[in-house]
Amino acid sequence: MPAFVEERTTDARGVALLDNEPFPDTMKLRRRNISEAQFGQLEQHAAAIFSALGMDLDTTTTMKTPERFIRALFDATSGYEGDPKLITVFDTECHGGSHCRSSQVIEGPIPFFSLCEHHALPFYGCAYVGYIAHEHIIGVSKLTRLVRLFARRFSVQERIGQEVADTLEVMLEPHGIAVYLQAHHLCTQMRGVAEVSPLTRTTFWRGAYDSDASLRAEFLTACGLQSDRTHSV
Repeated sequence: MPAFVEERTTDARGVALLDNEPFPDTMKLRRRNISEAQFGQLEQHAAAIFSALGMDLDTTTTMKTPERFIRALFDATSGYEGDPKLITVFDTECHGGSHCRSSQVIEGPIPFFSLCEHHALPFYGCAYVGYIAHEHIIGVSKLTRLVRLFARRFSVQERIGQEVADTLEVMLEPHGIAVYLQAHHLCTQMRGVAEVSPLTRTTFWRGAYDSDASLRAEFLTACGLQSDRTHSV
């Protein structure tokens, strides 16, 4: 039986909630209500920016670029609306208290794309998510959904990993959580220092992973790494 029910209620702001909901605020469902008139205004603003930067908007290939840009941006930030499929966890056979421990569950590589909130330029890469279950587990496909929920927003790489780890901690109360992300950031490749091929790596440890170096090593080996000399948060 699922550990948490799926019935939804709505608060005064129109935010979908769950009965007995254990999820943090970042997981709540928020439908973005943007009217066609508002989309039209945004497209006009985008057209003004593109035109000022030198784009000729009178060609057959560019006349709809502002519209395509705004619609694509809307799709790329769909994570703000939440994911209704991320609401169910299941019982494990582990009911022996704090010493009852399952083996690691590791999912990855999980490809993701996000938009840096500093320059609104893309960063993209892959994530690995691991946890050691206690009394609850989550479907492995939901780990992919969880990463993409937070990636499909204006964000930074460090925050995505923290949000994934913190949310799993609230949902499952596992013995430990590990999250590893590696990504290319176009803001460092297209501008500024203009790196040729930088790769930013971040790791996030919770519970048993934070105190047990052998668990970290096992997880990182599964991620194709030989050591944990990455930035931990």
